Amino acid sequence: MPEPSMFNLSFDDCCYRAPRSYTDIHCHCLPNIDDGPATMSEAIILCRAMISDGITSAIATPHQLGLFGDSNQAAQIRENVCGLNKELKNNGISLVVSPGADVRVDERICRLLKEDKILTLADNNRYILLELPHQIFIDIEPLLSELSSMGIRAVISHPERHSILSKQHQLLFKWFEYSPAIQITAGSILGDFGPVVKMAAWQFLTSGWTVLIATDSHDTQSRRPRMRAAFELISIELGRDVASLVCIENPVRILKGEDVLTIPVCRHKEVR
Repeated sequence: MPEPSMFNLSFDDCCYRAPRSYTDIHCHCLPNIDDGPATMSEAIILCRAMISDGITSAIATPHQLGLFGDSNQAAQIRENVCGLNKELKNNGISLVVSPGADVRVDERICRLLKEDKILTLADNNRYILLELPHQIFIDIEPLLSELSSMGIRAVISHPERHSILSKQHQLLFKWFEYSPAIQITAGSILGDFGPVVKMAAWQFLTSGWTVLIATDSHDTQSRRPRMRAAFELISIELGRDVASLVCIENPVRILKGEDVLTIPVCRHKEVR
């Protein structure tokens, strides 16, 4: 498979700017809770940047478990989302934020869900965003099976940025009995994390799996929202129908708790 075309840093400024509304199902926009904004002022700046990027709905996904232990529990996240939405309204920012979490894989997940200590995406008990440890591969088939028995479908967080999965995609195959969706980071599509991650992102995107794009934004500098640029590049390489499905339709379906759709196997254009 040829490597996706490389675009220079001015690509964002060259994008087609037709009005379009995006839903971001993975972002770190809550203040003083994880490695996202440290203050409410910084959170407001990030949310303004999201609006400028065409994002009108977002699921706040602070880290849960892993390095954050038992902090950032569901009740605290819901309260912080409520507070952020009030500040956004007071500042005239038309972004609507829903509660969720970026949950590090842990054998306690199903029990903690039942105890209402960790969150599903948009708090709708349909999808959970799962983050794998970055440097090792863990077979989560037993967890996926247990989640499936609870009626919850996994969304695998940015596998293209995983040090092993980015090079060994076949490790994911045994999980697909449980229909996990794959969340690719917009910046990965654009090359923000280097050529290996970019190639992996496009391979996942064009392999016929259930895919959606999210920003995983943390700030307005190195981890800024780039949904619009990702949409435009996918449109160029794969067509606007595919771009609309992975950047618009599937994220909205996650937000609403509806079934996400699979894109057909496709090929992108040759390197220009």
